[in-house]
Amino acid sequence: MIKKDNTSSQPSDLDEIIGQISDEEKTKKIKRGNNTPPLLLKKIKNPLWMSVSEAAKTGGVQTKTIRRAIKSNQISYKVIGNRYLVNLDSLIHFLYTKTKLKNKLKEFGIGQYVKEWER
Repeated sequence: MIKKDNTSSQPSDLDEIIGQISDEEKTKKIKRGNNTPPLLLKKIKNPLWMSVSEAAKTGGVQTKTIRRAIKSNQISYKVIGNRYLVNLDSLIHFLYTKTKLKNKLKEFGIGQYVKEWER
């Protein structure tokens, strides 16, 4: 933790750096828009894969919604044996594409356990 010295009347270099960082964060928020989930801003090294039923429970939607998204290639998936595995990152991105799905994610899915998504 950095303690700020209040005895000097002139702004320090640290204050200038903090100001620049907060300006950059504001720019990122503007560029990102409201509908883009925050997880998509980062490159995921080890993506999480889950079954269709797990994805539906996580998203607060029915399995047929997930299967429809797979069929239309809106969600990235892979097939192991005869099972579809859905990428969590693409699932969240898909659920943020429509307001109704986003609300289901927040009310019935994993959003009910997350107070506020990372920004």
